[in-house]
Amino acid sequence: MIRTLVYPLTLAALLGGCSIGDAYIAPEAPPPAAWNGTNRTAEWPSLDWWRQFSSPRLDALMQDAMIGNFDIAAAMARVRQAEAQVEIAGGALLPSLTGDGSATRSRSSMATSSSSASASRGGLKPNYVTTYGATVSASYEIDFWGKNRAGVDSAEAAAQASRFDHQTAMLTMQSSIATTYFDILGYSERLRLARESVGNAESVLAVYRDRLAAGTATSLDVAQQENVVASQRATVPPLEKQIRQSRNALAILVGRLPEDLALEPETLSVLAVPEVSPGLPSELLGRRPDVLSAEANLRGANADITVARAAWFPSISLTGQGGFQSVDLAKMMTHQSLLFSLGPSLTVPLFDGGKIAGTVEQKRARWDELVQTYRKAVVSAFSDVEDSLVAVEKTAEAEEEQRVAEATARRAFEIAQSLMSAGTVDVTTVLNTQKTLFSSQDQLAQARLARFQAVVGLYKAMGGGWSSDKAAP
Repeated sequence: MIRTLVYPLTLAALLGGCSIGDAYIAPEAPPPAAWNGTNRTAEWPSLDWWRQFSSPRLDALMQDAMIGNFDIAAAMARVRQAEAQVEIAGGALLPSLTGDGSATRSRSSMATSSSSASASRGGLKPNYVTTYGATVSASYEIDFWGKNRAGVDSAEAAAQASRFDHQTAMLTMQSSIATTYFDILGYSERLRLARESVGNAESVLAVYRDRLAAGTATSLDVAQQENVVASQRATVPPLEKQIRQSRNALAILVGRLPEDLALEPETLSVLAVPEVSPGLPSELLGRRPDVLSAEANLRGANADITVARAAWFPSISLTGQGGFQSVDLAKMMTHQSLLFSLGPSLTVPLFDGGKIAGTVEQKRARWDELVQTYRKAVVSAFSDVEDSLVAVEKTAEAEEEQRVAEATARRAFEIAQSLMSAGTVDVTTVLNTQKTLFSSQDQLAQARLARFQAVVGLYKAMGGGWSSDKAAP
């Protein structure tokens, strides 16, 4: 038996290393020589990049989301599915082995006997036989064309892409939490300013009503100021709505019900604005998980072409069976009860109506599609960083300019209030300075929020704090 096994196993060893697939070559994606408009020290963000904002509440939200975020949990489940698929595909590289045990009780037909006539008169008795068997069966497909190995490579590439997708979901979650939290702070600041403006407008209205009673102001003056008060009150409900909706969105991001989310008071003005500058452009593609996922899908598509091509060629398998069979249980494990069979089998496709050719073409077209997807991901990655750099630079400039405008408007309003108390200015001047101050304050709050959001966008564009040399979950 051992000698019989030698020849097929030797053939498997000699033929198992062939492959009809093409080696994977990544599409060219030359990076830009340098980022536009940045001369700062090149440094990629740390893993916990959000801590650079110096917000304890944001740190706590990120920690909660790591545990409770639904998208992260779903992405992790997809990673486990993909890793299990690798194990399934890997089974084709190894022999399959099954065991079988049986005990069969049989009776021979008396009607087929030549003495059936005498049997019918009671001269013969039925023959009962009990057969015992215990066998082990094995089969192994020789991976002559590399089909099974390519199937494993495809599954491994899919698992790797799934891990990168998990990292993409993690980065999206982190940036969404930061952006939503800053939205809440920005809207809260604007709401505070709106309420202060309403209070100021009501104070001015009270002055004009006193003057109207004293005969030094007209009913038109009072009506105009009442319009200002009503207009500024109307700005409050939309801001309250935005705050509540943003809180609801933030609660979902951390995996909680809105009523379970408690936010301690915090303002954008007390937070730090990190100085962020990306490293070398050539390093970006190794940090963006979406780009790495696109390339992993390419590797899987390349392996799928090999699997499809292999269907054109013969499939060689080895099958064997060995065990014992006996009608006497006491002699079951003896040499006389031994049985075995061993032999190769060959399956050759002769005609399939173009099915294999169509499958190969479909896999090649899928490769071509994913090449374009990869190239788009690369170009988008570089573009995202460039856009984010511009956004960070210009929002910082806008905030500074708006700060100057707010200070000027405040000074003008204070002067108008003083002159109004002295009775040396008309109502139109007071109204104009009041409206200008509120508008400037609101625009400053929006400019400050836009700057924080731009910084978060740059962190996201740079791939957050993750890089390809860190082990994915």
